[in-house]
Amino acid sequence: MREFIVEADGGSRGNPGPAGYGSVVIDAATGETLAERAEYIGVATNNVAEYRGLVAGLEAARDLDASATVRVRMDSKLVVEQMSGRWKIKHPDMKPLAARAARVLPGSQVTYEWIPRERNKHADRLANEAMDAGKRGEAWSPSESTAELNARAARAAAPAPTGPPGDATAGAARARAALASTRQTTEAPGEPEGREELRAQLTTTAGRPTATGATPHPGGEAAAATGAGKGREELRAQPTTTAGRPPARTRPAQPGGEAAETPAAARPGDDVRAAKNVAAAQTTPASGWTAPPDMGAPATFVLLRHGETPLTPQKRFSGSGGSDPSLSAVGREQAERVAAALAARGTIQAIVASPLARTRQTAAAVAARLGLDVLVEDGLRETDFGAWEGLTFGEVRERHPEDLNAWLASPEAEPTGGGESFAATAQRMAATRDKLIAAYAGRTVLLVTHVTPIKTLVRLALGAPPESLFRMELSAASLSAVAYYGDGNASVRLFNDTSHLR
Repeated sequence: MREFIVEADGGSRGNPGPAGYGSVVIDAATGETLAERAEYIGVATNNVAEYRGLVAGLEAARDLDASATVRVRMDSKLVVEQMSGRWKIKHPDMKPLAARAARVLPGSQVTYEWIPRERNKHADRLANEAMDAGKRGEAWSPSESTAELNARAARAAAPAPTGPPGDATAGAARARAALASTRQTTEAPGEPEGREELRAQLTTTAGRPTATGATPHPGGEAAAATGAGKGREELRAQPTTTAGRPPARTRPAQPGGEAAETPAAARPGDDVRAAKNVAAAQTTPASGWTAPPDMGAPATFVLLRHGETPLTPQKRFSGSGGSDPSLSAVGREQAERVAAALAARGTIQAIVASPLARTRQTAAAVAARLGLDVLVEDGLRETDFGAWEGLTFGEVRERHPEDLNAWLASPEAEPTGGGESFAATAQRMAATRDKLIAAYAGRTVLLVTHVTPIKTLVRLALGAPPESLFRMELSAASLSAVAYYGDGNASVRLFNDTSHLR
């Protein structure tokens, strides 16, 4: 199925005053301009002109292919919110225009996105050309239009995006400069001064996490183990730990699904498992900073956990073998917020997503803001939790206590019913990581995936043992980042950033 982008705008020189609109239809796959529409409409308000531009753009897209999906991008917050159904339409002049726009194509084929005015220059120039033509007493002529050329020139003249996550070249230089000095910093490598929203979530003292360290929970699609199910409060302050350890006598478990906090399980044979962990960690390149001073720009993976689903607040296991839930209303809002934050940072060059619905929906929200396509990568899927899919941690404890204890004690253990072990997930993620590093060398890529894959990538980058999965906090719609250098080393730049959700 084809996908079009419709950019539309309208203006009035007086509001109300002489008004016109402009619309452009773009092939989402190639970026090619397929159609332009512009017209002087006489005396009208800005909002009426904007709606007229929307109608013209949708009709042009329908004429090209009535079965195509359409992403409408406009800098009118009013039109976007009203057509998305989030705001009521009260003005009598706009009600019939909104109804006309809604009839052009089935609602299931059209989505709406607000963009800043500077990203809507093509349509804006078309609208101004139409108003200029009307002032001269003429009709707008597509053959005389220079709107597309001017818009391309403006994009070409725009400065290259900078700033984390993903400022790869600057990040490498800053990281090495920091290591060469004795100055301690709380900013992640590659972070420009003043970007407080990108400060690392976990600072260290003598190699140990501080009192604001992470709350442990294993992989999966769980919300924050303590405070999950409390709506958006889970995105705020998280429980603290002491010297990197969870509070005494408890280990909040957040397995792949949406598992609740549980008492710490007995873990006999730690010495034997330690030997196994050393072998498992060999899938990670050796760490260290002994490489030459200039390794070039790394491949930087910005890791986005998908937004909340209906299972998240219930803390249920939700892997790749379950019902494949979609985003909830809260999850959709989270996706829009993270999309806006990434658009403001402006460093993402490609988007790759897990094939599951919740990740593809989250990725689509970001892609709409950034004007990028989404590549689906099966290796980014969540762990399969077998017979535990859809159950809470307590329900699994009640129904399959021996299997759960074995799973907590060994990364080799599979969930009941032949699910995927953490060891198998790590092997899959290492192969996927290597594949994507080769494909996106020197570039910044957004990977939209799940709890276990993200925590596994971080674990492998740090060379940490498998049980570290139980000691990481990862909220819905959070951002993390790992840079991979040409010498095989990795640098964790960001973890569980949720500043965009507050």
